[in-house]
Amino acid sequence: MAKRDYYEVLGVSKTSSEDEIKKSYRKLALQYHPDRNPDNPSAEEKFKEASEAYDVLHDPEKRSLYDRYGHEGLHNAGFQGFQGFDDVFSNFGNIFEDLFGFGAAGGGGRRGGRTSARSGADLRYNLQVSFEDAVFGAEKILEFDKMETCVHCLGKRTAPGTQPMTCRTCGGVGQVERRQGFFAVRTTCPQCRGEGSTITDPCPQCRGRGQVSTPKKLAVKVPAGVDDGARLRLVGEGEEGNNGGPPGDLYVVISVDAHELFERHGNDVHCQVNLSFPQAALGAEIDAPSLYEESQTLTIPRGTQNGETLLVRGGGIPDVRNGRRGDQIVHILVQTPTHLTERQEELLREFAALEGEATRPKKRWPWTKQG
Repeated sequence: MAKRDYYEVLGVSKTSSEDEIKKSYRKLALQYHPDRNPDNPSAEEKFKEASEAYDVLHDPEKRSLYDRYGHEGLHNAGFQGFQGFDDVFSNFGNIFEDLFGFGAAGGGGRRGGRTSARSGADLRYNLQVSFEDAVFGAEKILEFDKMETCVHCLGKRTAPGTQPMTCRTCGGVGQVERRQGFFAVRTTCPQCRGEGSTITDPCPQCRGRGQVSTPKKLAVKVPAGVDDGARLRLVGEGEEGNNGGPPGDLYVVISVDAHELFERHGNDVHCQVNLSFPQAALGAEIDAPSLYEESQTLTIPRGTQNGETLLVRGGGIPDVRNGRRGDQIVHILVQTPTHLTERQEELLREFAALEGEATRPKKRWPWTKQG
């Protein structure tokens, strides 16, 4: 029998938000839950169908795969759907607690209560680098603290020679069961907080946490061309996991200092060069700043105007992925002289006269506004 469209099952559209999908599933799950519909195969099937649809649509990766390739795409990716209620309750883990505010035992207490392995926390490190280090790359030493397994108790959290005690409240299950309407619900044991055991003699070194804060030094390579705000992910360099879980990652967030001459736009760099009026009019060869040498010679064409730009191919920043350089864009600023000698002024007036342009007299007469 062909499966129905998951969006149709939940009564939502392909543009529905995660909250809308969750709200719709919650309504269907309450309506068709087996504890509420005993000996009703139709309700059981609808509950399983809605749960399978929600399992796919609330997961961004599964939803994207389903939107592109449908049920066949999920099947090829290894998703077989839910064959029965055991699949629903075992695969959903804490999903019922997220939806209803409590853990659902559903069908005879299918969930376990002991704490499972947990991944370690990710860490963030803010790294300030110079403009030059961002362009050419560099190796930096990071110094930070992170949580690691306590060497005194080897992560067991108890003092050497002692063992945790089975929790008397939950009997080691980690959860306590109660009834709420049609549901048999389990909540985290308030005594052991889901651990299933309590520690009466904690490790004096880590105070029963199983981990201690440890100073670390780590060398990291800043790739050439890295931009401000970029993140470097160092896999496994975060805090250690609990109960055998994998370590987290370390994210290095790059902040690049401003440069006194250059300004970055993508992989291009912009700078400004000042020209005198004669240089702009007659053309010239001038020294200009460069990222790759002390200075470079630029040829200024005759008649260069204020605000024009010159392009230096390959004078920019290397692409962080392929190393291909951007360009350097040189902005021209023609400066007007402010302090002239008599000879300079005489020549400029002669030039203006040849152009038929009027200039202000040498002596300025005082005047007052009439009116």
